[in-house]
Order: sequence, then C-alpha cells, then structure tokens
Amino acid sequence: MAVAFLGYPTVGALVASRRPANPVGWILCGVGILLGSQGFAVAYAGYALSARPGWVPGGKIAHWVSGWFDYPMLFLAAALLILLFPDGRLPDRSFRAVPWVAVGGSVLATLRFATKGEGPFYFYTPIGNPVFEVGSALGVTVDGLGRLGLAALFVICVVSVIAVFVRLGSAQGEERQQIKWFAYAATVLLSGVFLSPAAGATLAAMGGPWVVGIAIPIVLGLLAVPVALGVGILRYRLYDIDRIINRTLVYGVLTVVLVTVYIGGIVVLQRTFVALTGQQSTLAVVASTLAIAALFNPLRRRIQGFIDRRFYRRRYDIRKTLEAFSAKLRDETDLDALSDDLVGVVRETMQPAHVSLWLRPETVGQRDRVD
Repeated sequence: MAVAFLGYPTVGALVASRRPANPVGWILCGVGILLGSQGFAVAYAGYALSARPGWVPGGKIAHWVSGWFDYPMLFLAAALLILLFPDGRLPDRSFRAVPWVAVGGSVLATLRFATKGEGPFYFYTPIGNPVFEVGSALGVTVDGLGRLGLAALFVICVVSVIAVFVRLGSAQGEERQQIKWFAYAATVLLSGVFLSPAAGATLAAMGGPWVVGIAIPIVLGLLAVPVALGVGILRYRLYDIDRIINRTLVYGVLTVVLVTVYIGGIVVLQRTFVALTGQQSTLAVVASTLAIAALFNPLRRRIQGFIDRRFYRRRYDIRKTLEAFSAKLRDETDLDALSDDLVGVVRETMQPAHVSLWLRPETVGQRDRVD
C-alpha cells in the first residue's frame, strides 16, 4: 500500500513542476500529504494504545483523527481530478458551481465525522470526540448538515462522471487519448476492488496467503491512477494507450480462463484420484500445470484474434490485408500486377486522398505510374 500511496505525491510533484498552472498536479500532491498524515495517525494511535499504553501522549486524539480525517477529502480530490483532467479547466461553463459544492460538502461531512466520532476506523472501536463536547441542539444541526454534505459529495461524484462523457463527446486527437488513459486507470482501480476477494480466495486455494491476493489488485489499481494522470498530462507515449488496453483485455481474459482451468483441473483430478485410490495425489497439480502450459499460446492467439475482430476491426482488417499482400508478393512475378496491388493496399490501409507510385525508368523501362 505504501508504494501505491507514494505514487500520488511523486507524480503530483512531477506534474506540478512541469505544468504548474495545471491544478491536477497540486491535487495529487495534496492527496499524498493527506494519505501520509492519515497513515501517521493510524501508526501513532496503534503504538500509543497498544505498544505503550498510557506512556505516549495523544493516543486517543490520533485514534479519533484516524477515523474521519481523510475520507471526505479523498472524495473531494477524486471529484476535482475527474472534473479538471487533463487541462485543469472545467469541461463546460455550466459546471462552474460543481467544485464549490464539492468543497462545501466535504467540509460538512468532515465536521460531522469529527464531532460524532463516526467513520471508517481501522483497528479499534470508534470513540467519541475527546477534544470538545457538542451540545444536543448543535449536535443535531451538525449531524443534519453533515448528512447533507455527504449527499452533496455523492451527487458531485455522479456529476463528475457525467462531465467525463461530456468532455469525451467533443474531444479529439490528443485530448481523446488523455481521457482514455484516465478511463483505463479508473477501470483498473474498480476492477481491482471488485476482483480482490476472488483473487484472495484463488491464492488461498493454491496454498498462498489470501491477504496478498486481496492486496495486489487494489495496490495495482491505486498505483494506476497517478501514473495514468501523469502520462496523460505530460503526454509521454500518449498513443500507447490503445496497445495497453488491447494487451490488458487479452491477458486479463487469458488469466481468468487459465486460472479456471487450473483450479477446475485440480479439483476434478483430485476427486478422481480419491475415488480410485482413496487418497489425494500431487499428479493432479502436475497435470493441471502441464495443461495450462500447453493451452497458453493457442488460447492467447484465439483470444487476441477475437478481441481484434470485436474491438479493433479496422486494425484487424489492415493486418489481414498486409498479410495477404505479403503472401502474394512471394509468388507474383508480373511487375504491373504488383504495382496495381501495392497501390490498392496503400489505398485500403492508409486511405489517402491521392496515391502516386514512381518507378525508376532505367530499372523498369517506364517513368512513372500515377493513380
């Protein structure tokens, strides 16, 4: 987790130094400071309340702070990042009030958590406010305003997602590629959160620690967000996102299929050995491993072909056209026919407004061919 969290201030500092006018870099730096402060509060509370109870001062205050300090502000940072990426400006003038509502909602939600002693505490039972008491009437008011702030944060997050589609509708060229990077990172993060229980159960079934299986997808998702934001804003290898998406789809599906075959093969073979011999055998693991090793390349080629046909049809057609031309090039001896085929391939794959083919006169006996 620490590696993922360090990615935010690192990328934020890099973006802020290169694009100081873009607030996205500064927001990432703020997220890093926020996560660092939260981590310090949790660690300090753990040491003060468990390792040295009654000896280290401020343990209860750190415990209290660790329950409400970060979550509303993290939602605020997420909403602002979605709204302002990639150029630091709102997608439309109609969204001008959205950042202010987000800031107000996060402040009210934070105030409610701070005074009520509620929140996602990590290791200990929640405690009330140890600093000052909140009266009944004031407490009811703060509670109501805090709930209103939470509702506002939720609405703002939905509006931010809508803003992405608004921006994508008018985006072209580099801006479209930048939004692809952000969308890819968000997909990786959400997939990691939803798939982490399955990954933990799978690793446990294979004899490994289930905590690692749960943590790895979440860490990768958390790390993907600042990396994608940095690449999108700094425009470093911006157009590689299409290749990354393609490879993610291919190897993601391939991993799911192979893991299913591996675990299913072990279960079926173990039951077969138990039925025949009355005991389990390591041959089930060996056979399942050999099966997925044999299936890897054929499955990868089939999945790659299916994804190319389904999601990258134009690129798939271009590759097939070039393969057909390469095969014909090995057998064709008529230069005029080859010239016509070459012009046709260029027209079909590149789709230029005009195609001209020039051949050296001393080599072929003609000066040029124009189509």
